[in-house]
Amino acid sequence: MARGQITVRAARWSATHPWRAIAMWVVVVIACFALGSVTGTKESKNEGDIGEVTRADNIVKSGNFADPDEESVLITAPSGTLDQKAANQAAGVVIQKMRALGGVAEVAQPMPSPKQDAVIVRVTLKDGDGDNRVQPLLDTTAQLQQQYPNLRIEEVGGLSIDKALNETLGKDFKRAEMFSLPVTLAILLIAFGALIAASVPLVLALSAVAAAIGLSAAASQLVPAVDAVNSVILLIGMAVGVDYSLFYLRREREERAKGRGHVDAVEIAAATSGHAVVVSGTAVIISMAGLFLARDAVFSSFAVGSILVVAVAVVGSLTVLPAVLAKLGRWVDKPRIPFVWRLTANKGKPRFWPTVLKPALKHPVATLLVAVTALLAVASPALGMTLKFPGTEDLPRTTSVMKAYDRLTAAFPSTGTSHEVAVRAPANQQPAVKAALADLMQRTKGDSLFASDGLEEPRFSKDGTVATLEVATPYDGGSQQARDSLTKLRKDLMPETVGKVPGVEYAVGGFVAADVDYAAHTRAKLPLVIGFVLLLTMIVMMVTFRSVVVAVTAIGLNLLSAGAAYGVVTAVFQNTWAEGLLHFRSNGAVVSWLPLFLFVVLFGLSMDYHVFVVSRIREAVLRGVPTKQAVAEGITGSAGVVTSAAAVMIGVFAVFATLSTLDMKQLGVGLAVAILIDATIIRAVVLPSVMTLLGEANWWAPKWLRRKTPKHATLPPAPERELTPVG
Repeated sequence: MARGQITVRAARWSATHPWRAIAMWVVVVIACFALGSVTGTKESKNEGDIGEVTRADNIVKSGNFADPDEESVLITAPSGTLDQKAANQAAGVVIQKMRALGGVAEVAQPMPSPKQDAVIVRVTLKDGDGDNRVQPLLDTTAQLQQQYPNLRIEEVGGLSIDKALNETLGKDFKRAEMFSLPVTLAILLIAFGALIAASVPLVLALSAVAAAIGLSAAASQLVPAVDAVNSVILLIGMAVGVDYSLFYLRREREERAKGRGHVDAVEIAAATSGHAVVVSGTAVIISMAGLFLARDAVFSSFAVGSILVVAVAVVGSLTVLPAVLAKLGRWVDKPRIPFVWRLTANKGKPRFWPTVLKPALKHPVATLLVAVTALLAVASPALGMTLKFPGTEDLPRTTSVMKAYDRLTAAFPSTGTSHEVAVRAPANQQPAVKAALADLMQRTKGDSLFASDGLEEPRFSKDGTVATLEVATPYDGGSQQARDSLTKLRKDLMPETVGKVPGVEYAVGGFVAADVDYAAHTRAKLPLVIGFVLLLTMIVMMVTFRSVVVAVTAIGLNLLSAGAAYGVVTAVFQNTWAEGLLHFRSNGAVVSWLPLFLFVVLFGLSMDYHVFVVSRIREAVLRGVPTKQAVAEGITGSAGVVTSAAAVMIGVFAVFATLSTLDMKQLGVGLAVAILIDATIIRAVVLPSVMTLLGEANWWAPKWLRRKTPKHATLPPAPERELTPVG
């Protein structure tokens, strides 16, 4: 064993100075978290350049509009025909009560709907904190509902919807955290059969997450963060943190069971599993760095958070983990779980995995063809993948405010899905711009793609150079009709009206525009990100294993598992057959950002298993074992830890599939399915088939890449006797 290897030197120092290493880790974690608390989180306000919708946003921002928050009080009949007299009387009381509230700036006069089935009162709020401003309005609306039991009086607006959604999502994530930790601990208890051994990876992962959240907040001063970044840190941090500790701990336990001392066992684990952790962590970081190429604020924020938590987890597994293991010694195997301990400590020859491997070892060509064909079949639905943003219509209808929103948009179509027309022209062209916008609205009347209810009025900036206008469509934001209305607006109506004003600059934004432009942006950036990740990952694998063939094989296998995940997500969420099973309503599409993010996460995490398994195979080859036998030994020897690590990941990701929002469900299902496929079909069927078929060709490399003895090739001889783990 190369004692100069950095992982070995770090492990030996930590193992021989355990209290110092543990204290340093605790201080670092606390300092990182405190740093984040002091700096605070700088939230991203820029989504990046994703096409015309960005130009529209920039035009609107240049107008410096005062954009106060607005809530609407909707008055309808609980059933049957609306009593107009009672509705108008109630509307008068609404105006009186709302004007008396301190946080209200203005209350508009009531307006009846075109069909006379509803009355709306718009309330403009003063600047301030959202929840603090909207709650008094909600309380007043509830009191008015009690005062007029024969009417339905409810409040709808951006703040009230955000409040209800945040409460729903907050409960979701609390439930996810409540379930993910016990599930992870239960899987680790089954893997180790002892409480302390199971707790060590969990504690290390949680400490890495805490440190990374603090560092991410500090880093947001340079790369502004989005709201979901802490959820991503938790998701990735729990996955890799537990995995890395699991790999290291199982190897240390294995060597100690052979009779080696605690420090020697830690040192060997550092030379083997520790080396694999560094390679794996590097691969994950490279994959996540590919997100920067998307030039998108959301992906950049996710990349920073993911890279930080992976880096912290790697450092922790190489420093504090050896210290903890050396200090615990045999205590790591206490207290033992009856029956489960006997299974984990069983030194008999394994039967299950050799049986699974038989087809791949005896008939590699046939096994490979069948497995690859099956995976390609699973991936095939991805060829018909449609990308969309989840819209307001895709939010869970479990809250009263979303039911009220549906009634509001039915009565007043312009309050639902709309396109934001943004116009910039010299101030002296304001009359011409106003006339062009009036002409535009006139042309939309009578067109089934658009809706008009009298609420649309253009707004002009104080200097008269910028104008905005909401052009409504009666269709859901994710529908094809809404997209058709955007196309008609951009290609025909705008050039024929506003486009004829001299010196004008215009663009169409809004939700539908963001949906269409973002999907196009993702499709354009995906090949670049994939190419970057594939190239750098291949270089890392070539340098690590000194083999071009191993690197190419790793790339191919990970592409297969990613493709299969795409296929499953497409088949599940673009159709309706799984709606009852997963409690969602299909919008016939996959979330626009998912394919790119899913690819980099899967590619990085899949390398965990690949590096660990191939490292064990390589160890056997370096001992002079023939490749076919080395494949059997390596996969059989690593199967237990890979299965345990995969089970942890699948458990964590599956919890995300229970969340209310469509994007989190799709992410959870995609990750869980991909890890399941990767840890079973890929590692137990495809990988052994390929390596058995290639034989010695697996290790081919050009002369400049060859190295006679890898740093972690030779290990100190084990004592001749083997010891059963002692509790």
